[in-house]
Amino acid sequence: MTRFSRVIAASALVLVLALCTPQFGRAQQFAPPAATQQATPSAPPAAAPQPAPKIITAYTLPPDLYEKTKHLEKVSLTFLVVGTIYGLVVLWLFLAWKLGPKYRDWCERASSKFLLQAAIFAPLFVLTIDVFELPLSIFEHWEGRNYGLSVQGWGSWAWDWTKGELVSVIIAIIAISILYAVIRKSPRRWWFYFWLASLPLALLLTFLEPLVIDPLFHKFEPLAQKNPELTAALEKIVQRAGENIPPERMYWMNASEKVNEVNAYVTGLGGSKRIVVWDTTIAKMTTPQIAFAAGHEMGHYVLNHISKGLAIYAIGSLILFYLAYRLIGWLLARRGGAWEIRSAGDFASLPALVLLLTIFGVVLMPATNTISRYFEHQADQYGLEVTHGLTPDSGEVAAQAFQILGEVNLEFPDPGRLAVFLTYNHPATRDRIRFALTYDPWSSGGHGVFVH
Repeated sequence: MTRFSRVIAASALVLVLALCTPQFGRAQQFAPPAATQQATPSAPPAAAPQPAPKIITAYTLPPDLYEKTKHLEKVSLTFLVVGTIYGLVVLWLFLAWKLGPKYRDWCERASSKFLLQAAIFAPLFVLTIDVFELPLSIFEHWEGRNYGLSVQGWGSWAWDWTKGELVSVIIAIIAISILYAVIRKSPRRWWFYFWLASLPLALLLTFLEPLVIDPLFHKFEPLAQKNPELTAALEKIVQRAGENIPPERMYWMNASEKVNEVNAYVTGLGGSKRIVVWDTTIAKMTTPQIAFAAGHEMGHYVLNHISKGLAIYAIGSLILFYLAYRLIGWLLARRGGAWEIRSAGDFASLPALVLLLTIFGVVLMPATNTISRYFEHQADQYGLEVTHGLTPDSGEVAAQAFQILGEVNLEFPDPGRLAVFLTYNHPATRDRIRFALTYDPWSSGGHGVFVH
């Protein structure tokens, strides 16, 4: 789970991150490559003429690449299990070693003002947890480099880790201040009032992420300046979808400075809504293939996946905060004395609360992934429908795009059903290709479900 999710109610914000920022090319929740981190500068991929696309009948890989993806799949699943257990152990040790009470006492000695105490406690909590979990982050990046998915140098990685910590600390100060203010004001209704406060906060973060946070880690430039032909093709998709995303909000991202993977995604709300295409995608896919990816992304907006994701967040977080309220009293009644936690309104109770929410998040992960896979399948279908008639043999073009996506991002062709259910937030690439090649309502005189 991300640092951000642990700080502001881990399980609830997994819903926001998983459902409100759909991405065309992220197939697994816990794949080792760190997609949110910057890299040392390297030469961008050359915009060389693309070879004629090969005909795709199924998702297949040559034997050596197949074995490589198979091993990576095992590593990812192992990392999921080990990382989850390790994160829970870290929180338990935080409690057992009574770090919370130590930090609380420091805050109280430093100031009698609540906000200043929160501003001191939040960074101590976040940084302690993330330093403990630094070995996992290092392993993630090492594994990404080992498989050739990442090209980021360690110095740049460390600088991005530092920036990520700064962002996490700022968010944590705001969230923890609100949380403990409402707990102390209303010990019996804090779960409801904090839920109310979290809704505009989630909306604000969704709006601000592409404007403020993403530029800290990535370089963005107008797509029209980098690739006018692709911009024109995407404009046709946007117009047919009936969306209002002008070329000024279509962006090229310099992903090649950090990864070799391919991807495209939508993000933002209202005036911050935009399409982002990685430069690696432009280098490795043809314009029709990228147009399908853009159609997929348009599907997320047209089918209201972002607003639906926020609605799911609202419902899910309300339930989770209530469960946390019911259980934190039970937990502190049994262990609070040993941990030197005075009450639920004590800053030192935060690791216990986060421990509960993290467990809830782990339990909920298959459900959130299932919802995400459903949304992504709908977006695949929309992409096929919106490009039908604009792109010759759009189903084959979509299959070619998925084949490239799988080859470059090292997607295993034969994941088990249980692995998909537990860890995949996109359908397996084999299933996406099969659907692209078989979905053809027009051949029998019919029409699409979403685009008539």
